[in-house]
Amino acid sequence: MLLLAASAWAGDNVKHYTLDPVHTRVMFTVEHAGYSNAIGTVSGSTGSLRFDPDDWSSAQLQVRVPMQRVDMGDEKWNRATQARNLLDTEAFPEATFISTAIEPIDPQHASVTGMLTLHGISREIVMQVKLNALKRYPLPPFRRTVGFSASTTISRADFGIDAWSSLIGDRVDLRIEAEAQASRGPAGAAEDSMGAPAKADAAGGDEAAADDTGHDTETVP
Repeated sequence: MLLLAASAWAGDNVKHYTLDPVHTRVMFTVEHAGYSNAIGTVSGSTGSLRFDPDDWSSAQLQVRVPMQRVDMGDEKWNRATQARNLLDTEAFPEATFISTAIEPIDPQHASVTGMLTLHGISREIVMQVKLNALKRYPLPPFRRTVGFSASTTISRADFGIDAWSSLIGDRVDLRIEAEAQASRGPAGAAEDSMGAPAKADAAGGDEAAADDTGHDTETVP
């Protein structure tokens, strides 16, 4: 597993978060023979984030993306995309991203530079990131949750994915929607300091049952 580099964290607002694989998704678009822009998604990403909303420059992020979960909306197309001459997910089942520098733009936006490893090749990329929200999740156990949107553009040829150049465009636009929840760690390093509501609002007046991820165990919105 990838490890975050050790770092000294100043201030009480620094928290350690764990990516929520259910509510984190990578979307990509690529030209399909000039007719349209094909859309694919990857669900199930995992990773860790250290983040202080008052000091974006101190943040660190590491993400693992399960490439065998690429979904083009059609089983035959999924198999073709994951085949040896394209993503080759049997040989390279994961893509990873590790941040190396973060440049704040304003309280809600930043440019995040890092190393993307895809198809066994590592390249530096820059993502434009927006902080959507940082607050308690509205279901038990009301854990602090942070949400981001991010975007960037890469060349698939830069990562050795150059087959079918007459049919598939080289430019790949990436969009990431991510949620991460405050982690529980030693000495309360990632514990939430916000006050929890007394009880949850639930249909019929009953408090919703929830698992440790903060989701209703019967329905997961």
